[in-house]
Amino acid sequence: MKILKFSKNLIAAAVLVMMVVMSASAQYQTVKDIPYVSGGNQYAKERCKLDVYYPTDKKDVPVVVWFHGGGLEGGEKYIDPELMNAGYTVVSVNYRLLPKATIDEVIDDAAAAVAWTFKNIEKYNGSVKKIFLT
Repeated sequence: MKILKFSKNLIAAAVLVMMVVMSASAQYQTVKDIPYVSGGNQYAKERCKLDVYYPTDKKDVPVVVWFHGGGLEGGEKYIDPELMNAGYTVVSVNYRLLPKATIDEVIDDAAAAVAWTFKNIEKYNGSVKKIFLT
């Protein structure tokens, strides 16, 4: 009986190790500086770009649209380390900043980035039914 119990525990441990190894071995790719608006002034052309970080070996994964901090006056797009290798597609957005842009333009940029995500995210294995903003 003790041998059987030991075998069950050993099998459970082996399955757990396999699950950890499989999740850690997911392949990710980053595509950088994708413009998400067309037209606009030079400042919009410089700033209105995003990066997409996505798993290449999974489909229909949740999507996080990541707006960097900086009080709308500073900051740059980046992939938050907490979101890396977590099974998400991450869209990291740059947008125009105050005071070079108006608050209306900043809001328009955010809306355009989210609209781009809905239109294009399936190309990056993301699900249009699982888009979250942060």
